[in-house]
Amino acid sequence: MDIRAVSFDLDDTLWPVLPAILEAERCVDRWLRTHHPDVARTWSVQALRDLRDQIADEHTHLGHDLGALRRLTMERAFAACGVTNPPVDEVWNIFYAARNNVELFPDTLTALERIRAHVPVATLTNGNADLTVIGLHHLFHQHVSAALVGVAKPDRRIFELVSDRLGVPAAHVLHVGDDPTMDVRGAKEAGMRTVWFNREGGPWPLPDEFRADLEFTNLSSLASWLDDHFDQAQPAA
Repeated sequence: MDIRAVSFDLDDTLWPVLPAILEAERCVDRWLRTHHPDVARTWSVQALRDLRDQIADEHTHLGHDLGALRRLTMERAFAACGVTNPPVDEVWNIFYAARNNVELFPDTLTALERIRAHVPVATLTNGNADLTVIGLHHLFHQHVSAALVGVAKPDRRIFELVSDRLGVPAAHVLHVGDDPTMDVRGAKEAGMRTVWFNREGGPWPLPDEFRADLEFTNLSSLASWLDDHFDQAQPAA
């Protein structure tokens, strides 16, 4: 493989996202119980999740923008309780701050620094993580998110966009992600090389034709593979 750039998924690739999402939902619930107890009684955490799923089914054109779906969820929850001028922005800010209070996988920072020493690196996400808040923005050369570009993985167009922004042909971009369909199959169909970030070591769930080129259970192993890859690519003295 001739690797000239690497793109990374974010959630569940650089950090586990579920703990942050659960805490963000709890933060919103606590705020509602204090400031809008009627809304909190009507809309439990689970009820808001169910409402969000319903709204996502109704607004499939917003599938690329998870933040917009959550804001619509709160608008409808407040409206159902007769709240005029609902504080949707305030609730969203509470959720967003907690959602971005993530804990990196232990090897993430060191591995990223090793990898970016070899090639340009980019982010490619369907989520709404804010790398500036998280503190990783400076490590990446390009940032591509579904919410900003209007199309989500596994649509090949979002992979083609990150390739264009990196200035590297898709065949020479290595995409790294945890989701076999969204990341691996999507990137492969866009012509990229692929890494399945399989931290739990589970079996490959898709047909072999979509299997990733490489598979690692941690980012340090990927960084070591790239170290070896570029060492072998160096011309003999």
